[in-house]
Amino acid sequence: MGNADAAAGDASLLRIETRGTVLTVGLNRPAKRNALNDGIILALQDCFSAIPDDVGAVVIHGIGDHFSSGLDLSELTERDATEGLIHSQMWHRVFDRIQYCRVPVIAALQGAVIGGGLELACAAHIRVAEPSAYFALPEGQRGIFVGGGGSVRLPRLIGVPRMADMMLTGRVYSATEGAAYGFSQYLTEAGGALAKSLELAERVAANAPLTNFAVLQALPMIAEANPQTGLLMESLMATVAQSDKEAKKRIRAFLDRKTAKVKPT
Repeated sequence: MGNADAAAGDASLLRIETRGTVLTVGLNRPAKRNALNDGIILALQDCFSAIPDDVGAVVIHGIGDHFSSGLDLSELTERDATEGLIHSQMWHRVFDRIQYCRVPVIAALQGAVIGGGLELACAAHIRVAEPSAYFALPEGQRGIFVGGGGSVRLPRLIGVPRMADMMLTGRVYSATEGAAYGFSQYLTEAGGALAKSLELAERVAANAPLTNFAVLQALPMIAEANPQTGLLMESLMATVAQSDKEAKKRIRAFLDRKTAKVKPT
């Protein structure tokens, strides 16, 4: 497994389409419930290493009935400790490319969102689930441990005790529970996750690029910094954002009543 990082991803394992300013990335192994093998992980690396300049948001979704059933255990080979470490860190690097993408990434979730599939979903910035979605971490019952960044990202969404319970007992959360506990931010009607994700993607792609940059790159660092450091970072980011030409244009449009005021939907 030592040379997997240098290997090319299998482009056929992703269905990539452009819809205006939104790039859609479909996990394309429906017969395997979109289980994640090295080919699909490296294809994601290739994709997120070359986001076109005119793309303002990305939607990740699963082709077929499931988002992803996680690591493809049929391809799990015997590895020594060094090879296992290298393999896990390869997943980390790829999912980091998603989390630190220059544009917002939205995950449309249906069916299985388990194991490595849940870890992938956690790397996105917004998660939209439909009623068929369910969340689980079966690694505890398989004798393994999460290796795709789940122990860092998921507790920040749902807390350590809830994640520990999932791994220890095999607990499965429904889409409704998932929306209440922080797995997803949106719950749609049946079959509606992709459409809602595209709607949100078009909306966030229309934001000022510098604002999106601040939300994606600065906000997580500010939230984890000590309060005084965080406040200083916030002041610096606010100053930079407000001085941008795009911000000045949008504020002027609002003051001239050319844009709508915020109202409940």
